[in-house]
Parts: sequence; structure tokens; C-alpha cells
Amino acid sequence: MKIEIISAERLVYSDDVDILVAPGVDGELGIHPHHAPLLTYLQPGELKILKGSDETVLAVSGGFLEVFDNRVVILADTAEQAEEIDEARAQEAISKAKDRMSQRGSDLDLQRAMVSLRKAEVRLKVSRKKRKRSDSI
Repeated sequence: MKIEIISAERLVYSDDVDILVAPGVDGELGIHPHHAPLLTYLQPGELKILKGSDETVLAVSGGFLEVFDNRVVILADTAEQAEEIDEARAQEAISKAKDRMSQRGSDLDLQRAMVSLRKAEVRLKVSRKKRKRSDSI
């Protein structure tokens, strides 16, 4: 099936793939070729793409996923491949989000800080996962 991942800035990924695992709002979604039509929100998380024996992992911060006619289109708020992620910046974002959460602001401030924390944790996890695979080769 054909997959395209698009962010506001660029086309992040485009290829024919075997399986896609995406972070849907109600849990992980496994999309295989000829999947039934679907439109759903994505939450911050890991996007896994399998093509043969190769696995590509991206960090997404949310967006929409549409499946139609053996094609998947993801309109992501942000999407980064593991090698594009700066671990130091992700770690700094985690620290800032935790600081904001401890300051006891409004419920909206707390919610925003929690979302920021989740996004930064996903970025760091994806980056470290790629590094572990590279180190083991």
C-alpha cells in the first residue's frame, strides 16, 4: 500500500509499505494492505512502518490518518524520523514541561504542559530506539 506522511512544512515520507502501526486516539492502529476506509485522529506517539524486513520509526505529535483505496495519508502536526531528532533538545523540552507542571498554574496550563511532556518523551524514545538499533549492528 502507498503511504504519505505530510507535515505543514514538507513531505516527510512517501513509499509503498507492508504494514503501518499508528498511535490512534483509542490505541495503536495496525493498517495492512487493502484495509477498510478509515479516518481518525492521531495522538502523539510512535509511527512504525514495516517494509519487508526494514522498520522505520517516526515521532508524530498528532494529526489525522486517512485510509482509502489501498493508500494511507497522514497529515501530521509534526513528524520526524529518528535521525532528525536532537536528543539534547528533546531532553530539555522534557525538563521544561516538568517545571511547568510543577508550577501549579491553571488547568489549561497543566494540560498544555502534559501534552508538551508527552511529545518530548516520544521524540526522545524514537531517537534512542534508532540509536540502540545502530549500536547493535
